[in-house]
Amino acid sequence: MLEFLSHTIISLIDSAGYAGIFLLMALESALIPIPSEVTMPFSGFLVQQGKLSFLAVVITGALANLVGSLIAYALGYYLEESVILKLVNRYGKFILLNEREYLRALRWFRKYGQSVTFFSRLLPAVRTFISLPAGLAEMNIWKFSFYTFSGSLIWSAFLAWIGFYFGANWKIIEPYFSKFHWLIVGVFILLVALYLNHKLKLTKKFF
Repeated sequence: MLEFLSHTIISLIDSAGYAGIFLLMALESALIPIPSEVTMPFSGFLVQQGKLSFLAVVITGALANLVGSLIAYALGYYLEESVILKLVNRYGKFILLNEREYLRALRWFRKYGQSVTFFSRLLPAVRTFISLPAGLAEMNIWKFSFYTFSGSLIWSAFLAWIGFYFGANWKIIEPYFSKFHWLIVGVFILLVALYLNHKLKLTKKFF
């Protein structure tokens, strides 16, 4: 299944170029399980081949992620949480989303605040689903868009650079992405802990 999906992604980008990148990255952020870990590295490979522009690839990927995220945000904004949970339990299996993953994204948003919409763009699973709780919490849409686009820009640039760097061998990175994801999670948790510790020290200082 994953091999078929990868082949479909590659074929679409190879034939449609930027339009294919935009469609795939938008669908990924709109809760459709299309791995950006295939879309962007292959696009970076095409940059190396002189078929695409690196800057255009990165911006296209980030803008597409924003558009897809706004769709997911709208679902969270206009639907009740109970309705979302029912939909997740009934149809989530078709988009590889279950209640546990949705609730985890919700906990991340409530625990770390609105800025998690930026950091979550670099995290596995949560990056796709964080837009739902953001909409549910009625987060300011301009702030949501800024955080989402900024995080997506970094993620798109990183993945495209990997494809550019490895060239025709870009697929050798696939087995390492799960490990890399958890490394990012660990670094993110460490940074949050350091930030909270810093805030607590400032609070004690002034009060």
